[in-house]
Amino acid sequence: MHMPASFSICAAVLYALTLGGYPAYAIELNINDEQSIKDAAATATWQMMTYYHGNETGQIPGAFPEKWWEGSALFYALLNYWHFTGDETYNDELSVGLQFQSGTNGDYLPSNYSHFLGNDDQMFWGLAAMTAAELKFPDVKDGFSWLSLAQGVFNSQKGRWNTTMCGGGLTWQMFPYQGGGYTMKNAISNGGFFQLAARLARYTGESEYETWAKKTWDWSVSVPLVNNKTWLVQDSTEGTDGCINGANWPWTYNYGTYMMGVAYMYNYTGDPQWYTALDGLLNRTFSTFFLEKHGGIMEDILCEAREICNNNEVLFKGLLSTWFSYIALIVPSTYDRIMPKLQTAAVAAAASCNGEGKNICGVRWYESKFDGNPGMEQQISVSQVLSANLLPFVQGQKSVAPVTSSTGGNSESNPDAGLTDPIEKKGPAPISTGDRAGAGILTVVLAVVWAAMMAYAVI
Repeated sequence: MHMPASFSICAAVLYALTLGGYPAYAIELNINDEQSIKDAAATATWQMMTYYHGNETGQIPGAFPEKWWEGSALFYALLNYWHFTGDETYNDELSVGLQFQSGTNGDYLPSNYSHFLGNDDQMFWGLAAMTAAELKFPDVKDGFSWLSLAQGVFNSQKGRWNTTMCGGGLTWQMFPYQGGGYTMKNAISNGGFFQLAARLARYTGESEYETWAKKTWDWSVSVPLVNNKTWLVQDSTEGTDGCINGANWPWTYNYGTYMMGVAYMYNYTGDPQWYTALDGLLNRTFSTFFLEKHGGIMEDILCEAREICNNNEVLFKGLLSTWFSYIALIVPSTYDRIMPKLQTAAVAAAASCNGEGKNICGVRWYESKFDGNPGMEQQISVSQVLSANLLPFVQGQKSVAPVTSSTGGNSESNPDAGLTDPIEKKGPAPISTGDRAGAGILTVVLAVVWAAMMAYAVI
C-alpha cells in the first residue's frame, strides 16, 4: 500500500500491528516448551468450542446438521487435546456428543442423517470412537462402549463391500439415489475402512479385522487409488468405467488415512511389506504437501494457494497432523522424520491465529498470519497440530501409545455390534423436540430434492 508522506512512523507501526482495527495478537508459542504448547492448544481449542452449540438447551448434542461428519472431527480433536494435555474441560461434551450421534444400532447411522450420508462420513465417527478406545477414554455407563461403536461401523461397512463394480471396494455414497457418488469408489472411504480394520486388528487381535485390512489394501493397489511403486494416492476412480482411470487430485487426508493403516499393520504384524508401504507413502506425502517455496509448511496444494478451500478441505491437514503423531508413536523409527514437519507446521499455524483480536486462525499456515478466512474448521486443524506437538514430551511413556486389549485397553468388545437392532429389544427411545425439528427439516429437504429429480426426469 502506498502511504502519504504525512503518514507518521508511529502511525505506520500502529497500522502494522493491527488487522482491520483489531490488535494482531497471534497465539504465543515456544515449540520447545511443553507448557507453552499446552497453553496454545488450550487457546485454539477454546475458540474451536465457541462454534459448538450441542451442549446448549434445545440443541442436539454432537450435531452439525449441514455438515454432520465434521462433528467427528471436532470430537477427534478434543480426544487428542485431552490425552496430550490432560485438560478435562470438554470431556463431558465429548462423551455426550460421541454417544448421542451413535444411532440406535450403535453404528453411527443416526436416523436424522443416515439418508444422505457417505461411507466416509460414517467412517470418521468410527475412527473417533476407535481413538477413544485406544486412549482409554472412559466408556459411558449404560451406553455403547467406544470399541463396540468402532466395531459397529466396521460391520456396517463390510456389508457394503461392492463387488459388482471393479471387484470390490466401498462406494463413496451409500445409496443409489445419491447419484454419481454411488458409483464412485474413493480413497477416503476405502482408506478409512482400511485404517479402521487395521486398528481393530491391532486392538483386538481378531483375525477377521486383519483379513479385511489386507483385502482392502490389496484391492486399493489393484485399482488407481494407490500406486505401490510411485506411492501416488489418487482421490477416486469411477466404477462404471471399470475403475481404469483415477482422479489425480492430491489431498493430505487421502495419503494420511492409508499411511495410518499401513503403520498399524506394521506395528501389529511386523511384516516388512507394511514398512515399505509406510516409507513410500511418507516420502510421497512430504514431497507433495511440504513445498520448499512455502517454507516446507504443510498445505493442501489443490485449494490453499487459490483460496478456494471449502469447509471440508480445511480439516484435512489437521487430520494428517493427528495421524502423523500416532504413526510416530507406534513406529518410532519414523519419529525423527515426522516431528520436524509437525513443529514447523505448528509454529506457522499458531502465527496464523491473529484474526480479529480473538486468536482466530486462518487457512494458509504458510503465510504465518491470519489470512482473513475464519471458521470452526480452521480452529479444529490448529488444535490438532498443536496437540500433536506435545509428542516429544510424552514419547516413550507406555500410557501414551495407543493401547490394545492386552496392554491396558478396557473398552468392552462386541464383535456383533451393528448387526442387530436394539430397538427390537428395548423399544424406541422417546422422541425429543430436537429430533422432531431435525426430522422435519430433513423431510423438507428430501421432498425438494425428490421433486427436482422428478422434474429433471420429465424434461
